[in-house]
Amino acid sequence: MSALELIDATLNLGGRMALESVNLRVETGELVALCGPNGAGKSSALRALAGLVPLTGGAARLGGRDVAAMAPAERARAAAYLAQERTVAWNLPAAEVAALGSPPGSGPRVSAALGEMQATDLAARGINDLSGGERARVLIARALAQPARAILADEPTAGLDPDGQLLVMERLRARGGAGQAVLVCLHDLDLAVRAADRIVVLHHGRVRADAAPREALTAAVLAEVFGLSATWVDGRPRFDRSQGTRSS
Repeated sequence: MSALELIDATLNLGGRMALESVNLRVETGELVALCGPNGAGKSSALRALAGLVPLTGGAARLGGRDVAAMAPAERARAAAYLAQERTVAWNLPAAEVAALGSPPGSGPRVSAALGEMQATDLAARGINDLSGGERARVLIARALAQPARAILADEPTAGLDPDGQLLVMERLRARGGAGQAVLVCLHDLDLAVRAADRIVVLHHGRVRADAAPREALTAAVLAEVFGLSATWVDGRPRFDRSQGTRSS
């Protein structure tokens, strides 16, 4: 039984097919990177798994249970969701924002998560008084603090400096190592290669590749989906733009 699963998932949004017959799974203890160009369906896949958008066809499952049949509190216990959008309506202290979604008595967990994200010194400041990168660290700490069996993170490294990006991926990698299932949307292929057990490439709402990083990012996939070529050196890719090979 997979911790996170899409089964023949189809999603029509305003007449546009955001997902089409997508099959995707993440096991406990695994970090999977969901990659693809803008509009490929990455955020839609995460939102479907979080129960935020109903599928047109197929199923989304958390811990083997159909998301559509789960109450919001049950979904929250099954998966912590970190949205790409980082706007917070109320200027609450950062510590209170980091505690949102966690059960009562979670103060130590919240403090530990803020420490992991090197955001302890931000705890008393208003969330909207922080820089974009500081706010991102607090919101990531919020996801880390929740005692959920899985984490769904949509572009968690966006807007962070290189050190912050590596820190986020290290923390998510550690969560996978500790037994959570982690599905993370990433545009940065280098970060995906560094951190992921598998990379799932979405293109036009369909799964184009699903394998270990080097097997997923083949020359054909890189050219067709991303318009890139790559040379692998010491297990790491060096990317260059291809000439007119990207599929639109």
